[in-house]
Amino acid sequence: MPTRKKAVPASAPARVWKRDNAWNRLEASEREAVEAYCRDYVAFLSAAKTEREAYDLAVADLRARGFVDLEDLEREGGRLRAGLKVYRGCRGKTLMAAVIGRRPLEDGLHIVGGHTDAPRLDAKPVPLYQDGGVALLDTHYYGGIKKYQWVALPLALHGVVIRQDGSRLAICIGEAADDPVFAITDILPHLGKDQAAKTMAEGITGEGLNVLLGSLPAAAAADDPEVKDKVKLGILRLLEERYGMVEEDFASAELEVVPAGPARELGLDRSMLLGYGHDDRICAYAGLRALGDLEGTPEHTAVVLLCDKEEIGSVGATGMDSVFFENTVAEFLALARPRGGDLALRRCLERSRMLSADVNALHDPNYPEVSSPNNMAQINAGVVVAKYTGARGKSGSSDASAEFMAEVRRVFNEAGVVWQTGELGKVDGGGGGTIAMFLARYGMDVVDCGVGLFSMHAPWEVAGKLDAYMAYKGYRAFLAHTRR
Repeated sequence: MPTRKKAVPASAPARVWKRDNAWNRLEASEREAVEAYCRDYVAFLSAAKTEREAYDLAVADLRARGFVDLEDLEREGGRLRAGLKVYRGCRGKTLMAAVIGRRPLEDGLHIVGGHTDAPRLDAKPVPLYQDGGVALLDTHYYGGIKKYQWVALPLALHGVVIRQDGSRLAICIGEAADDPVFAITDILPHLGKDQAAKTMAEGITGEGLNVLLGSLPAAAAADDPEVKDKVKLGILRLLEERYGMVEEDFASAELEVVPAGPARELGLDRSMLLGYGHDDRICAYAGLRALGDLEGTPEHTAVVLLCDKEEIGSVGATGMDSVFFENTVAEFLALARPRGGDLALRRCLERSRMLSADVNALHDPNYPEVSSPNNMAQINAGVVVAKYTGARGKSGSSDASAEFMAEVRRVFNEAGVVWQTGELGKVDGGGGGTIAMFLARYGMDVVDCGVGLFSMHAPWEVAGKLDAYMAYKGYRAFLAHTRR
């Protein structure tokens, strides 16, 4: 007897599936939610110009929402229990926060992980010098930047100085309305013939990114022929008078040069956001906010991981390639008193699932030559789910499984999240990576999921408001969902 073929149910009625601008699909109430969320995000982004500032703001928000420091809990003899909210930090830069779920930790975590560092200019260890009658700050760029984008625009100086006695000085100059700003000069077009003949990569050099600090000579030394570098001396005196800082303190400082000014609404219709550090604070903030807004106790422990050093390879003690995450999960298990020791840790890591919350590229009509329009995200068409990133032959990508893609798709669709798929452009056009591969090595399911940007890694990046909100909505749904 011939075997009858079973009908395979379709997951949805047959239709053309495409990405498009989703504003008109939102109800009025959700449009209001988008605007309210983006106002809060703009305030965060404008204040969090460095990974340390992002960390401090995140911890303050967590504590206000009832999260407790894991070290304090351990010191007081506490134990993890369902519904408890905890966090653990690393050197004031990297942060892991969690809402403990009903299921044992060995059953795996639901993780949203992003990073809070961004491309910038760092002051060198011996940065202050004088040349041509002006004082300058010698810098070393951090992350993948286009150097020509950093000249002839207002800059601010953020960071910390740790004095020899261990005291800490916070620096933020160039953000207040009455603050001075800084700048890197560019050559005038009248003398720029040779510069114009160079490639864009060669027109401004790394060693040419010297920040203009001042031009006023120290008063008492103005006519003293014995004093060389009188303008530099004037800057040093200002630093000593206003901040109690001496030149040697630069050796134990982390000073970052960033674009000056707040994030702003973009466009006559105010549908977009222009800001420094969307990559990746737009996803980090969404994850943090999603965790804080969870209602009730999730089935699986919900985790948000905000790390440092992603823009330079996730290296160092605060990068994702460190053991901070693994150590923190081990601390969780120790306070939950599980059975199995190291085996419980390995099971927890392998059974976890993660959204690698990082930004993606948008189809830019100004640069169609590098775009793969059918497979690149579009602005305000939703949060971007990227099965893989990497370069050329998927190098550096964890390449999510079809099964996990289906799970994320189901979670988002059931929660009414507007989402789209995306790639980083044409196959051989370039590429990039995220922290996904550093978590995938534990055997857990990981997929990249974040907001699409124009002008990624530029001093001012562009994001869609709807996309920013849908990242938050998607992360919240993922953290709260129950596995089937």
